[in-house]
Amino acid sequence: MVDHVEMSSLDLRYEDCRLRSPKTEKELLTSILERGIRDPLQGVDVQGQRILLDGFKRYRCAKKLHLGMVPYTSLGNDEVCGIIDLIRISNVKGLDILEQARLITELKRVHHMGNSEIAVMLEKSRSWVSMRSGIFGDMTPYVRQQIFSGHFPAYAFMYTLRRFIRMNTVKKSDIDTFVRSIAGKHVSIRDIDILANGYFKGSDELREQIRTGHISFGLKQLKMASTGMSDREKRLITTLEIVLRYMQRFISQSNDGRMISNHFMAQANLLSGRVIRQLDAFSRGLRSFHDRTGQT
Repeated sequence: MVDHVEMSSLDLRYEDCRLRSPKTEKELLTSILERGIRDPLQGVDVQGQRILLDGFKRYRCAKKLHLGMVPYTSLGNDEVCGIIDLIRISNVKGLDILEQARLITELKRVHHMGNSEIAVMLEKSRSWVSMRSGIFGDMTPYVRQQIFSGHFPAYAFMYTLRRFIRMNTVKKSDIDTFVRSIAGKHVSIRDIDILANGYFKGSDELREQIRTGHISFGLKQLKMASTGMSDREKRLITTLEIVLRYMQRFISQSNDGRMISNHFMAQANLLSGRVIRQLDAFSRGLRSFHDRTGQT
């Protein structure tokens, strides 16, 4: 049953257990402005309190739009069962693995449940629960705050930083320092991976560049080192690849006798004439370039 309740009546104690996404929230804000809140917020009613478990993005958007009332559905009057239900239907609700991990940690910390008990209630294996507990244990409070606030991508932590956490030579304080250098700077996941490899495996000079906020410079150095070429050199290589590909395509297509329309003939003759006029200069430049690059 869907009720409309006052926003001020909602208890937000689990808000920090859900990942924030400024981009998603911005899109949601527009949607709510145009069509209202279509999916009710969900929580549990415990001793006269409505404890919100799902719908925090909708709640924040409603608050920005100064909505006094929001649609709400109760999942029952048991806090533990409500959290368990939310994790169990996480594929439907789009619950991230880190959100699962944090909610499991809350079940253990606040409600004093063990891995085996949680696994039975979730109908999952004990290893499934332990793995998520381990993920949360890998995060320092600072890294956790940056990830759940949306300032550092969860994916980059899961599939890049956790590799380095398992290395005996990398301390959690080093992870904190790296995240502090990157968080909130809108660096792509791919570039974070490049920077992390350079930071934890590269030179002291490179680490200092990243630590002091020279992200673009450090990233440029790493990309050049990974290919051995500058951006200008890579662009010319790409041009040569395109030239070669289209030369081969022209050779294979030019003898097709089915292309006989008057419009085609006129356009083809005009363009081929322009190409022919460039051939001598192109040939000289290509031969000179070939000879020069062959001297290395």
